[in-house]
Amino acid sequence: MATGDRQDIASSAVRVARLYYFQDMTTAAIAQEMGTSRATVSRLLSYAMEHGLVEIRVHDPNEQSGQLEAAIKQRYGLRLIQVVPVASAADDKETLRGVAAQAAAYLNTLIKPSSVIGLAWGNTVAAIADNLVPKRVHDVDVVQLNGSATGVDIVNTFGESIVSRFAQNYGARAHSFPVPAFFDYADTRAALWRERSIKSLRALQDRASILLFSIGVEETGSHVHTGGYLDKQDIRDIRKDGVVGDIATVFFRQDGSWRDVAVNARSSGPDLDRFQRAPHSICVVSGSGKIPGLQAALLGGFINELIIDEPTARALAASATDAPPPAANKTGKKTR
Repeated sequence: MATGDRQDIASSAVRVARLYYFQDMTTAAIAQEMGTSRATVSRLLSYAMEHGLVEIRVHDPNEQSGQLEAAIKQRYGLRLIQVVPVASAADDKETLRGVAAQAAAYLNTLIKPSSVIGLAWGNTVAAIADNLVPKRVHDVDVVQLNGSATGVDIVNTFGESIVSRFAQNYGARAHSFPVPAFFDYADTRAALWRERSIKSLRALQDRASILLFSIGVEETGSHVHTGGYLDKQDIRDIRKDGVVGDIATVFFRQDGSWRDVAVNARSSGPDLDRFQRAPHSICVVSGSGKIPGLQAALLGGFINELIIDEPTARALAASATDAPPPAANKTGKKTR
């Protein structure tokens, strides 16, 4: 075929491709437009594809989410990550609902007879409770990981109600933790921890193979910050300590350190190395406002399974390039 003929065919193929793909014309309409046959139009479209004049790309949300999952999983050494696609027009409530539903469904795959589930109460875990799928399982315990009473109201049912809803969903035994979220004095906590009833509950917490929680962040209106748990001095102290988030009312810094954060000496939550040891330490995150806290928790090794909405996952992946690698081990000596 002469060079001129190839150029003519390529020009015709480009014209056909533009009419077909850009103007959404049928092959019959194009044939009429160009004064040729539908068979010729089809051959020109095939020519355009075979010679690279047209490229067709299929953007599969599942494939994109899978690539994102792989990148974050490798970066932070996670055992599992699930990125939840959300509609571009979804608001914060719709995004949280989608992530919570995904977490609830995943939880059902983990619950087996004799399982012990530890819950850190909060807005996200409450949303998961709203989306639970009923499943009756023999001999399951659901235990609250941190107290939910405030400094002015010892009767606070927020954490207890979440535990009860999870227990009812699985036909399980509910174990609330009837202590303040934060004690006024570290000595009071130390004394109460010696009581047999509290020691029994804390032993059950230690047995939990599934820990379910989110990251508490002041900027996103975390229930820890809005529910009357912290006074003005507490807030000044955690800011002075460089805190970026909390898990189960135990605060940590940007680098994942937490032991010498002053407020933690009065917290009812478990030491964060407990989350490093759990077979399933499941963090559920919705919203990019939690990224600084989430990244710090990942660096501290407190998370081994992550369920997160796709926009936040993308932002996390982008910010990971500026972050140091996760610590191999931050457990140290247990001081709980």
